[in-house]
Amino acid sequence: MKAEKFKIIQFIRELIIMIDKYMDNFPKKDIELKNRIRMNSYDILELAYEANIATDVEYKKRLLLKMLAKIKIVDFLLNMSYDKHIITEKKYYKFGNKMDDIVKYTTGWINQLKLQKNKRVWLNVACQSVCQQQQQRNERKLRWQREQQQL
Repeated sequence: MKAEKFKIIQFIRELIIMIDKYMDNFPKKDIELKNRIRMNSYDILELAYEANIATDVEYKKRLLLKMLAKIKIVDFLLNMSYDKHIITEKKYYKFGNKMDDIVKYTTGWINQLKLQKNKRVWLNVACQSVCQQQQQRNERKLRWQREQQQL
């Protein structure tokens, strides 16, 4: 597997590979559970790619929150598989560790977007203040020039 530069996508890809590798012994009666786990993990990857290329910050945040919800669904389905003794405790912990990494990076990404938004608001306020100061200086300069012309 090619290493991904974007760390969160790398973790999601590793999770998908783990799911394919460790979910081969599912009983036929629980095959729907396996399919749901697999499909939701693919949805998580799709949401991560979409959030990565999105330009609108609010839309990106919605995608990331949706991604967190999907991760919680996968976690629930894996917990159900563990409770039914379909996967071992060791496999369950491996899945859990990988999903914890994904959640950490996703929440970090969301927090970074919030900081960017706050910086933009602060920059807009600061820019308005600087613009007002510049305008006041220009007005004073014009008044001084008029006074000089009158003398």
